[in-house]
Amino acid sequence: MRILVLDPFRGAAGDMITGSLLHLGADRDQVIAAMASVVETPEIATVNRVGITAFKVHTRAGHSHRTLDEVLDRLSSAKAPAPALEMAGRVFSRIARAEEEVHGKTAHFHEVGADDAVADIIGACTALHTLNVDGIWAYPVALGGGMIQGHHGSYPVPAPATLVILRDSSLESFLGSPEDGELATPTGVALLAEFVASLPGGPLTGRVTGVGYGAGTRDSPRTPNVFRSMILEGEGGTPGQVDILETNVDDVNGEVLASAFSRIMDAGARDVSAIPCLMKKGRPGYLIRVMVSPHKSREMARMLAAELGTLGVRCIPSVHRFVADREFRKVTVEAFGQQRAITVKLGLLEGKIFSLKAEYDELAAWADELGVPVRELALIVEDSARAAFREERST
Repeated sequence: MRILVLDPFRGAAGDMITGSLLHLGADRDQVIAAMASVVETPEIATVNRVGITAFKVHTRAGHSHRTLDEVLDRLSSAKAPAPALEMAGRVFSRIARAEEEVHGKTAHFHEVGADDAVADIIGACTALHTLNVDGIWAYPVALGGGMIQGHHGSYPVPAPATLVILRDSSLESFLGSPEDGELATPTGVALLAEFVASLPGGPLTGRVTGVGYGAGTRDSPRTPNVFRSMILEGEGGTPGQVDILETNVDDVNGEVLASAFSRIMDAGARDVSAIPCLMKKGRPGYLIRVMVSPHKSREMARMLAAELGTLGVRCIPSVHRFVADREFRKVTVEAFGQQRAITVKLGLLEGKIFSLKAEYDELAAWADELGVPVRELALIVEDSARAAFREERST
C-alpha cells in the first residue's frame, strides 16, 4: 500500500499543498498543463524556509469574482484527468456551501473566486491523482490566530468559511497565537477535507519512501512556513487487521441497498451491514458499514460512492479483529428421500470445532429442488454435520 500522509503543521493553502505534492513526486508536466489550461503557466521555484528546501508555486493569476457555475465551466475545459476534475468540482462545492452559509445566498465567490484559487485547486487535485496512492492520512491543521482583512471587513482567524468547512469534515485542527496570522485558508482546508473524504486512510506503518515540502509566501525567521507530505509504503495490514468504512444515507431504497451490498461483497468485502438510524432534521436513514482488507479500502470507498451516491466515506483504519480458524468440509446428508453432499463452514478454536453452518447457496438450491423451506433443510443438514463431527467437537 502507498499511504499519503499530510502534515499541515504550519497551516494549509492551495499553493502550499500543490508545491508539497510536486516536491513529493507528482507528475510536474501534468500539473503544469492542468493549471495552464485554466489560468496561466505557473512558475515552480525552489526556495528555502528556515533551512528547509521547498517548492513554491506561483500561479501568475489575477483576482476576479466568479459564480460557482462559472468556476465549474472553467474546470470543464481544463486539461486534466477526469477524476481530478471531478474532485476539483467537489472542492469548489464545499467552498460555495460554506460561503453561502456565512454570507447568505450570493452570486459570486468573495475570498476564493479568483483565478489563483482555480489554478491551485486543479493543480493540487491533478498532483494527487498522479501520485496513485491507496489512502490518505492528515494530521491536525494549524489554523493560526489574530485578525485578517476580508471582503466584508476584519475577521478573527480562522475565517468564517474555513470554520464551516472544518465543521463539515473529519479534519482535526488547533488554534495558534495572534502573531501567527492566518495559516489555513478556505481553499487549503477544502482541499484537505476532500482528499481525506475521497481516499480513506490506511495503516500508519511502513517505510517512508518520499517526502515533500510546499512553501507559503511568508518567510518567518523562526518556523518554516511549509506544508509537509510523505509517502508510507507497506504490506497493507496483517490477516487480523481490517478497515471499517462507514457512510450515512437517507435517499436510497431497499432494492438499491440490496444491489449495492451484492456488488460490494462480490468485490471482496469481508462483511457489509445497514443499521437504521435517525439523521439530521429527523430523516430516517441507514448507517452503512463495510469491513474490508486495508489494501481494498480505496476501491471499496469508490464503490460505495458510485453505488449509493454518498459524498463522503469515513474510514476506521487497521482495526484488529479476533479471527477464529475456519474450514470448509463436505458432509453427505439424506433429506426427504434424496442424498447430497453439502459444504459446511466450521469454526475452530485450538483445533476444536465450536460452530458450524451450512453454506447458504448450496442449501437454497437444494431446498428449491425439494420444494421445502430453507430453514427446515438447514436444521437437517446441520444436525447431520454435528453428528458426523461429534468426535472432533468433544475432543
